[in-house]
Amino acid sequence: MRARDLSGFLPALAAALLVFLMPTGGQSLLAQGASPEPSEVRVPVDEGESTAGLVGPPAPPLYLADRMERMLAEAGDMRALTSLIVARRGSVVVENYYRGLRPSQTVNVKSASKTLLSPMVGIAIRDGLLEGVDQPLSALLPDYYEALAARGALDPRKNEIELRHVLSMRTGIETASFGNYGAWVASADWAYDQLRRPMVCDPGECHEYSTGNTHLLSVILTRQSGKSLRRYMLDELFRPMGIPLAEWDRDPQGRYLGGNNMSLRPRDMLKFGQLYVDGGRFEGRQLVPEKWIEASWKPTGNSPWNGHGYGYLWWMRRWGGERAYFAWGFGGQFIVVVPRLDLVIVATSSLRNRTRGHTRRMWRFFDRYAVPTFRVGWGASEQRKLF
Repeated sequence: MRARDLSGFLPALAAALLVFLMPTGGQSLLAQGASPEPSEVRVPVDEGESTAGLVGPPAPPLYLADRMERMLAEAGDMRALTSLIVARRGSVVVENYYRGLRPSQTVNVKSASKTLLSPMVGIAIRDGLLEGVDQPLSALLPDYYEALAARGALDPRKNEIELRHVLSMRTGIETASFGNYGAWVASADWAYDQLRRPMVCDPGECHEYSTGNTHLLSVILTRQSGKSLRRYMLDELFRPMGIPLAEWDRDPQGRYLGGNNMSLRPRDMLKFGQLYVDGGRFEGRQLVPEKWIEASWKPTGNSPWNGHGYGYLWWMRRWGGERAYFAWGFGGQFIVVVPRLDLVIVATSSLRNRTRGHTRRMWRFFDRYAVPTFRVGWGASEQRKLF
């Protein structure tokens, strides 16, 4: 009788033993769909990996076992971290919760909310609600431009602002974030307050990150769709993916804040990242145009205050030797996508128990621990390598 090749089975057995012996006190899931307890470590083995030695060539490993151990140790040592979920090739390989966070709880993702708006613009263009990224902002918000002109606050350069400048944070208008945020949210009209601010450069010439810009997108999407931003997001993207979307802040006119303070469960953040890895498809349905994803991941420039690249509401840089695209919220809320590795990493952090330097430690975590752990085995398709 021909001997069976067990080369695919042994790596899987080693990975299982690694998790069993890990000094976190966690237990592995015993059944698919079981609800993990806080601080649990979940590292399931890909089904194809466990049987490949019996039916054909052994499947490549999903991660490097020694690096996995170091990655989880580093994650557990970060006092502000509340969750870490990693998916490779569409399968969850790590799902950890820390400091009492439960899988059913939502997390305020802060400015990662900006990235959640990006696909909505692509969907609106696909459906004809918007003409394209070259559409002038003045044509989308004519009443605000008229008000600016009436008050003598219309710098002629503002007529040159296009939708792509808003998406890439390159309108040239002074930011409404950082030290200006308090005055901005205290204003009578958040959209007008962003638009009336002085120009600090010509449109397209500098990166001026501003929540006011993404709130302009909220106003535009609300007007063009005839729905509230929340309803539009639910109808076109979130409900088809099975993602609930709770209420969040509104401006004095009753419009949802664009680009801040949305809340999601970490597992739903993972779904969003996986949607982008899968080229905008979810369960066989093309929810987001693939060309929009490609456009969103093309760099438009770099931030002067952190050096990261920026696309259409996505941050980007090289981590662990790979091109990574990420949503990033204040305090350490991240959705990281590494297309070439078919990899999605979600991390959330406490806003109440923040530690000094936590955000920079998170950047270092992705660069030195998380991404390198998965630089083995399957890569992504040739098409995704172009992004």
